[in-house]
Amino acid sequence: MRIRPGWAVPRARPARVRRRGPRRGVALALTALLLAPAPACRRPITPPGAPTPWPVAQADRWRWQWQLTTPVDVTVDADVFLLDPVATTSTETAALREQGRRLVCHVRVGTYAADDPDATRFPAAVRGSAVPGRPGSRFLDVRRWDALAPVLADRFRLCRGKGFGAVALADADGYRYRSGFPLDFDDQLLFNRRLAGLARKLGLSPGLVDDVAQVAALAPDFDFAVNQECVRRRECAKLLPFVDAGKPVFHVEYTGEPADFCVTSVGYSFASIRKDRQLDAWREPCVLP
Repeated sequence: MRIRPGWAVPRARPARVRRRGPRRGVALALTALLLAPAPACRRPITPPGAPTPWPVAQADRWRWQWQLTTPVDVTVDADVFLLDPVATTSTETAALREQGRRLVCHVRVGTYAADDPDATRFPAAVRGSAVPGRPGSRFLDVRRWDALAPVLADRFRLCRGKGFGAVALADADGYRYRSGFPLDFDDQLLFNRRLAGLARKLGLSPGLVDDVAQVAALAPDFDFAVNQECVRRRECAKLLPFVDAGKPVFHVEYTGEPADFCVTSVGYSFASIRKDRQLDAWREPCVLP
């Protein structure tokens, strides 16, 4: 039903009413628009719409930060932030994304900790030996993809829900340790490739943490690498398959002076920093070429 306002023209002059009708409709539309609730103008916090891109031309120019403590220092002058998905808040990731930062989610895929929110989801049959130096953590049987995939997929979804566009897969080299299972090179290779595929399926860019011995085989499956102490361990050359493919290598050393190790790491075209082992906000980056 259309209600005629008191000032409208009488029915005896229908032509004039028709002439004013469209103008009144425009006025009502503008009024409704102006009176719309203010919250509708806010930019919602949404996950990224696609996996994080890594332009080849930028491969040796990234400035990066790795922080697993909280609160996250969002003022650090870095392009890429590698963060803990549980401890990092959506407010922190939103602040970083507003600055155009790339966010990488640190996900342990071959181990679990007793205090992980999803620890009880791992069946007893896939829980292995204790992880050296990490009380409360145990290896997982990476051969049991059927049991691990649902839990790891939800870890990836948590990353995506908080605004991360990439995942760095940590503890993806359990075959090199006494894990409690007879894991071999091929078991790990299959598991890591499955993880890279799962990340892509969920709209995330996959990155490989360490597992240097398998880099030559896995570089085509991953978009970037994260490495710890290749200079001290004298194994940086093994990461060249990523560099040769135009993919970034994010490298960290915990000892030594940057003036010494940067000569090597920057020479390999890595993005290198010095960090404390607790991975707090402090960092000392190598100077870019």
